[in-house]
Amino acid sequence: MTTPEKYNKMITGIISGLLLPFLTCLIIFLFSHGNRDLHLWLKKIHDAGIITHIITLSVFPNIIIFFIFNHFDMLRAARGVLGVTIVWAVFVLGGKILL
Repeated sequence: MTTPEKYNKMITGIISGLLLPFLTCLIIFLFSHGNRDLHLWLKKIHDAGIITHIITLSVFPNIIIFFIFNHFDMLRAARGVLGVTIVWAVFVLGGKILL
């Protein structure tokens, strides 16, 4: 079993589709100006009304891993990433409507 075949599972795509946005959000937090307190930063972006923008920026790198999985013909993993990305999109849409 080769490496691409080994990781061609839907759970691989789901896990990577969930973890990458959190890592991207952490990177955005680390490179943002201001306090180094996560709670204050979250309050600041909530008060500014840009929390859905930050979530959208954080989910954007899922496109990259989707194309990587697709390039290596790991379609099950790509399907998992796509499913998680759709769930994130519904979450952002709900946040836009409710917030």
